Order: sequence, then C-alpha cells, then structure tokens
Amino acid sequence: MTRWNDAKIRSGDTWDEVRRGWEAGETAASLARRYDVGLANLWRRRASEGWEQRSKADPAPEPLEGWDRYAERQRDLFEGRLAAARELAQDLMKAMQGGPVDEAPLWHLGFLLTWRAENLGPEVAAADRERAKDQPWAEAVWDEAGRLRRPAAQDMAMMRLHRATWREEVGLPEGAAEWAP
Repeated sequence: MTRWNDAKIRSGDTWDEVRRGWEAGETAASLARRYDVGLANLWRRRASEGWEQRSKADPAPEPLEGWDRYAERQRDLFEGRLAAARELAQDLMKAMQGGPVDEAPLWHLGFLLTWRAENLGPEVAAADRERAKDQPWAEAVWDEAGRLRRPAAQDMAMMRLHRATWREEVGLPEGAAEWAP
C-alpha cells in the first residue's frame, strides 16, 4: 500500500510531455509506463485539462495492382503529361514569337491569338484575322466587328463548335450530360 510520503509527484514538464504524446495519438497505458505516472491520474488530467487527441487519417489503401505497379503506372502517366506539356509549350512559344499558328492546338487558338494581338501589335493581329477569316473557328475568336472576344467566350464557343471532339477528349459518352458543352 502506497503511503502519502511515497506518492509520486511529477513535474509540469513531465505532464506537458505526457499531454503532447497523448494528443499525438499515443495510448494512455504506454505513456503511463514511459513517464511513470498513474493511469488514473493521466485520465483525470486529460479530462480536467481538456486534452484532445488528433484524429489519425486512415492509411492509403493499397491499390489492387500493388504499390510497385501503381508507382510504375503513375510514373508513366506523369511522363506522358510532362511530354505533352513540353510539346504544347514549344508550339505556343513558336507562335508567340511570331511564327504561324497553324501548329497550335485547337483549344489554345483563342488564347494564342489574343496574346499575339496584345503583345505583337495590331499589324500581327490584323494579319492573323485575315489568315483565319475562312476557318470554321474564326467566329469563335472574333466578333462580327472583327474584335477579339473575351477568352472565356472564345473557349466556350470553341467547345461548342467542336463539341464531339471536346466530349471525346474529356471522356463523355453519348447520352451522358447532354448539356455539356
């Protein structure tokens, strides 16, 4: 039987460590053993001082193909996106330096022609408009007065003009989300 003069008294620093450990997710029993504190005292302090344990996030479930194959697939996808982004950047840089816009990807034409008009001057903008006047997408980029439409309006008009291509690229099957775009 523990007598009063044999009672364990722990410093505030010790209890601060116990609290940090408990709030980080350690069990009360393991903390009581490590810091040589009574389990009942730990629970009493926890309740009276309002200690709150952070909830742990569930671990990521292992993919069906296993982590190694998953990592390989993700690496391949990343490398593909990286290559596509670099190819796009090269096409856009050529056009932004005054080269032809013929090689520019369809979905970037509005942005590209707007950028050229703003940065390469009115002569380039007029020449671009003249070259594109017979293209089916010209009305998506310029209004009836020959002014460039706002970029968001250009994008929406391009998506509507090339609806089937857009739906295929984003993976929308026939009959699904018919409102888009």
